[in-house]
Amino acid sequence: MRDINWIKERFIAHRGNHDQNHQVPENSLLAFEKAVSNDYAIECDVNMLKDGTVVVFHDETLNRMCGIDRKINDVTKEELDSIYLLKTNQTIPTLEEVLKLVNGQVELLIEIKPHGDLYKLAANTYYTLKNYKGKFAIQSFHPGIIRWYKNHASEVLRGQIAEYFTNNKTLSRPKKFILKRMIFNKKNDVDFINYNVLNMPNKYLNKAKKKGIPIIGYTAKSIKEYNRVKSLYDNAVFEAFEPVKK
Repeated sequence: MRDINWIKERFIAHRGNHDQNHQVPENSLLAFEKAVSNDYAIECDVNMLKDGTVVVFHDETLNRMCGIDRKINDVTKEELDSIYLLKTNQTIPTLEEVLKLVNGQVELLIEIKPHGDLYKLAANTYYTLKNYKGKFAIQSFHPGIIRWYKNHASEVLRGQIAEYFTNNKTLSRPKKFILKRMIFNKKNDVDFINYNVLNMPNKYLNKAKKKGIPIIGYTAKSIKEYNRVKSLYDNAVFEAFEPVKK
């Protein structure tokens, strides 16, 4: 049975229950430990190392989080222990390490980043998750990644991430047109949509809502924003505050 209710109902901590990258870095084992202890579902990001290892890390480069001018896909697994997140004692975790830590205690919402070899990353992420017993879903901005899961791992819950891409200087206008409207959703048979809260509400989401597709938002940074999104659609990934449980 495909259980999607948790995506609509659970508090989902953006990149773990971090502290705005002061002492508890985003996408760190410490941030995930905090999320588990607070009984929050976890949103996290995956990228791939040079040797094909799937790691939980948001950016394409190490500059912002590690102060190193290298791409994440130039790093090997052996180097991870010597690369620290924001001058803390936290290192970049592998997806396997995160799964071992979480161990089904809370749900995982895993964003597959559109960097490097997309389909190898999609496949390696799936193979890492294949025997995991906990609840999880994958999501991505790239429709091709969602298509890969439809074709090769249709049992996995899959979601399309989107926004208006107003400030994106790398996408062409035709690509923005397609991605903003989520034109591939029907063909990819998506289970849910995760849309930028700054672009909510909109007619594309309202149309999907009428079709019964669950809709969540990223990223609510206050309880006011969280409640606004909940009043419009199903749920929102949160960051920078502790949601009040009712």
